[in-house]
Amino acid sequence: MYKYNDFDEGFLRARTAQFRKQVERRIAGNLTEEEFRPLRLMNGLYLQLHAYMLRVAIPYGTLNSRQMDQLAYIADTWDKGYGHFTTRQNIQYNWPKLSDVPDMLDALADVQMHANQTSGNTIRNVTSDPFAGAAIDEIEDPRPVAELLRQWSTDHPEFQFLGRKFKIAVGASEADRAVLKSHDLAVNIVRNDAGETGYQILVGGGLGRTPMVGKVLNEFLPREDLLPYVEAVLSVYNLLGRRDNKYKARIKITVHENGLDTIRALVDERFAELRPTFAGGDQELLDEIRTHFQPPQFKNAPIDAFEAAYESDPVFRSWADTNLAPHKNENYAIATISLKKHGETPGDATSAQMRQLAQIAREYAHDELRISHEQNVILPHVHKSHLPAIHALLRSEGLATANIGLISDIIACPGMDYCALATARSIPVAQKIATRFDELKLEHEIGALKIKISGCINACGHHHVGHIGILGLDRAGVENYQITLGGDGTETTVIGERAGPGFAYDEIVPAIERLIHAYLELRDSEEETFLQAYRRLGMAPFKDALYPEAAKKNAA
Repeated sequence: MYKYNDFDEGFLRARTAQFRKQVERRIAGNLTEEEFRPLRLMNGLYLQLHAYMLRVAIPYGTLNSRQMDQLAYIADTWDKGYGHFTTRQNIQYNWPKLSDVPDMLDALADVQMHANQTSGNTIRNVTSDPFAGAAIDEIEDPRPVAELLRQWSTDHPEFQFLGRKFKIAVGASEADRAVLKSHDLAVNIVRNDAGETGYQILVGGGLGRTPMVGKVLNEFLPREDLLPYVEAVLSVYNLLGRRDNKYKARIKITVHENGLDTIRALVDERFAELRPTFAGGDQELLDEIRTHFQPPQFKNAPIDAFEAAYESDPVFRSWADTNLAPHKNENYAIATISLKKHGETPGDATSAQMRQLAQIAREYAHDELRISHEQNVILPHVHKSHLPAIHALLRSEGLATANIGLISDIIACPGMDYCALATARSIPVAQKIATRFDELKLEHEIGALKIKISGCINACGHHHVGHIGILGLDRAGVENYQITLGGDGTETTVIGERAGPGFAYDEIVPAIERLIHAYLELRDSEEETFLQAYRRLGMAPFKDALYPEAAKKNAA
């Protein structure tokens, strides 16, 4: 992973010292909350329903054991003993006192972490594939490119006050594990017919109140052109994007209103101006960054311990079957650790759990952890011989739930429990769904299914791309939950289709249960997933299950 140099260290310390003085002025009353707002947003600090919230960047989801230990320390020292991992591969602290935030930022800087640009109308935390560097299907590790974009975008003077926030993701695999097509801009590392490696550039994706799938702006961009081309995209958006209506200010609306061909022509024109100004310095920097992302020294040892545990321990076998993914080294595995224990808040981790994860990474996983956009933690490099010991340590802290990719592995935003923008609760709905299907013991029979829940139209829970999406809204002061079906956030991204009228809070879990029972009856084999069944059958039979009274009337 990337290690800070003297410039990085000095920049971060100066930034934190500057914010400390701004906080002192706010507390003294020399700044109003409105005056303080843009300053705190530049440093990842929000004002939520009950308290300030600090959002900490975990660039492209990568951190080491020392950093995870520090996150636990911060949770215990200045918060309530836990943190919340988000769909942007960040961590949020929901209860800091304003006077403590500068100390929290200093503690982050001690381990080369920060909260810069995790909020505000700027380029946010650059995300990537949580399996990067380990995935069996990747062209190359995409994280050096993500780090290059992070450095380029940090405090970029032209892009600190965009019309709206701007999100970038980087991928390099046939399977999209980074939701590339739902980003403002995505960089997909590809090979052309000549075998050359370059970049496919996608633009104009996004969820929220106007969900759109990203479009291909450039099919194949040579390596040396990446930064000037991305800067050209941002320059065009910064000038052309709307500022009269914040709901129409994202680049997806700019692309939609002006047309992809017009945007491409303007970007090409600006790119021609910018390209000569880079003069190869960006490529030298990228080469230096790549030295920080060398693969670990893989261990060559027998995997007898794994095979013995797999044959003799059904609990371990269930976890291994569900939570492990293939690694490019056949003696290794990628282990995903669920932060979705049934009945718990999706994405939350206690300080004790963080410390356990840090210990496991340090002792058994080449000192590396990843945070996924699905609010789980990944150990990307685990020798199979260590998996039984890792599983035992996970069980001791309630981290061994075998549910990755199943119905209880739910993405959920904080909703009305924390967020000032939310119009409905998300966390309790996720908890009730997970608990109900655990009671029914149907989870493994149902198989692969992604439920995503948002507590407002801003779609922080990615409900639009859930196989089953749930959107909580306010209807005359009453919580109402709409259901969308057939969404997909992978390489075959599709926006889900709204099924019909919403459901009351006490009706939403029974509605999901009817939906699932219908799927189990309708699927043509145990291997057909919910999404496959929906694509084969369409909306009609699932809508009948959700609205049985309407189905009876129509039949009559």
